[in-house]
Amino acid sequence: MAVSMVEHDEYAEYRYPEGPWLRANMIASVDGAAARDGLSGGLGNEADRRLFHRLRELADVVLVGAGTVRAEGYGAARVPLAVVSRTLGFDYSSPLFEGRTILVTTGRAPGLAEARAHAEVIVAGENSVDHRSALAQLRERGLDKVLCEGGPALLGQLVAEGLLDELCLTVSPVLLGGGAMRVLDGPAVSQELALASVRQDGDHLFLRYRRR
Repeated sequence: MAVSMVEHDEYAEYRYPEGPWLRANMIASVDGAAARDGLSGGLGNEADRRLFHRLRELADVVLVGAGTVRAEGYGAARVPLAVVSRTLGFDYSSPLFEGRTILVTTGRAPGLAEARAHAEVIVAGENSVDHRSALAQLRERGLDKVLCEGGPALLGQLVAEGLLDELCLTVSPVLLGGGAMRVLDGPAVSQELALASVRQDGDHLFLRYRRR
């Protein structure tokens, strides 16, 4: 039987281990859809939103794809945001750049000089983003505890490169069908996971997996 989300200490449950660690936090419908009406927030409940903020509080930096930033309307956050983008097509007057925003991009990205005028920039790779290099450069800045909030394309690449240490997955009690994107969108992978914990709030399940 799953333990209720109100019956445990979230800080203790989700505390990072020692050393560098890459955790992802995602939500999906029972049939695997990662968004409802184009937004992940359409699948969550209050406990999921509380966990979202708690995981941010525990992280040194949030890693997120530019597509997710635009779709979900990200603004400034208390924790640094590392936004992965190959094109750097940002509105630098947006609230996203009112906090500490790190842009993770390539050496051939258009508008690189302009980006450096508005944000901290990590160049990781020449033509495509080298995520291993990006994580190493975040660690050089003292940002060891990384929380990936997706989207599915970024998470798919991280898993394919063998970089994911932990997945926190909220299962929403809905069936969506159709062509909705899954939690991973990328090359075929096969990574075995170990179930670390199961929590419950109403009909939502909160699963935590670690790499074997």
